[in-house]
Amino acid sequence: MRVRGEVEAFERRWPNPQNSEPVVPTFTWSQLERQLADLADTPMKAAMARELVSATRKTSQFKPPEMVLREILCLTWALLDEGFQPDLESGLAGPA
Repeated sequence: MRVRGEVEAFERRWPNPQNSEPVVPTFTWSQLERQLADLADTPMKAAMARELVSATRKTSQFKPPEMVLREILCLTWALLDEGFQPDLESGLAGPA
């Protein structure tokens, strides 16, 4: 139910365009995962990329494509943030 509310709020803020626009080239979830893992600056972040892509993939069927795109951009931003360094021992993330 929470996802439905998030989708409705997203669609109110960004309604689908009415005109036909060129689309982004397609790629697979595994391609996204391997590119994010490769861009990650630590093995921990590379492992996180796999988990984050998996979670995004599982919920994507319930969301509009643009909402999934936004989630991909946000997780990419987090993974590439040099100030974000996950702590393996405590399971927490903190500044580098």
